[in-house]
Amino acid sequence: MPPPEPRPQGAPDVEALAAALTGGDRRALARAITLIESSRRDHRGAAGQLLERLMPQTGQSIRLGISGAPGVGKSTFIEALGNHVIDQGHRVAVLTVDPSSAISGGSILGDKTRMETLSRRREAYIRPSPAGRVLGGVARRTREALLLCEAAGFDVIIVETVGVGQSETRVAEMTDMFVLLLQPGGGDELQGIKRGIMELADLVLINKADGELENLAGRSAAEISHALRLLHPRSAHWQVEVRTCSSIGGVGIADAWDVVLRHQKALGASGELDNRRAQQARGWMWAEVQDSLIADLLADPRVREHLPELEAAAAEGRLPAATAAERLLDIYLKRQ
Repeated sequence: MPPPEPRPQGAPDVEALAAALTGGDRRALARAITLIESSRRDHRGAAGQLLERLMPQTGQSIRLGISGAPGVGKSTFIEALGNHVIDQGHRVAVLTVDPSSAISGGSILGDKTRMETLSRRREAYIRPSPAGRVLGGVARRTREALLLCEAAGFDVIIVETVGVGQSETRVAEMTDMFVLLLQPGGGDELQGIKRGIMELADLVLINKADGELENLAGRSAAEISHALRLLHPRSAHWQVEVRTCSSIGGVGIADAWDVVLRHQKALGASGELDNRRAQQARGWMWAEVQDSLIADLLADPRVREHLPELEAAAAEGRLPAATAAERLLDIYLKRQ
């Protein structure tokens, strides 16, 4: 048998990293996520090998997506839910996405500070990532990070999005259950929520249902329950539920977790959970094809040579944008 080819300088030992990760080494998990987030070509190859090596250890977790407008209390809710779930004997990984500056590219990455008690528990792992220029409320490599956390033995994975809106719905394309958090606000709250994201929700939670807002939260839940009857359900095997909760007081957190377990059981028994994950995997594959093609196109020397001229022509109105795009593709596809 020929000796193995030497690793490129700076490339990790994939086998050693995989063994450490599945053995419970938290630093190995952090290194693995950093690896898959890297854009270096040699790192991308190693990341692919690592994921392929770990695939048999994935797929056994409950995957939750949490979305809601800024200020609704997503981090506080996730901390309360995470602590409750750990108390039930689970291990929880939280993949959070902080909005990146469109100017500097910097992000706050403050979720470990906001989830102080959860971050101190050894059964929890919190990984913040910058959103960068990726739309959809999630980071570019959130899907891969989710698989790595599963391989590391975390059986509940929570993905928190940047905010709420139609561009945030990609989190529903990588999780089993989509939870939408709203503030007490009655009918006014419905005006600010896009119909599309309401149709994706498997559970709607009215947060901050305490003190003076408790009655208002109850009325909001009733109005939203009525509104949901007018929408087409996401699943034939699950009726969307609306609940109230108080993350600070811990009220309704256990009830919310019970809903999650019932949802997982219902979709698992019907076969829809497996079908949903299979469909998500196909969509993930084509998203990667699209991203890779665009990256390859932009790296092509002839495309880069003509790109400024065609961009300027489109921007100045001298050429239709569709025509400029077609010419770029012609240049790209005719390369030898």
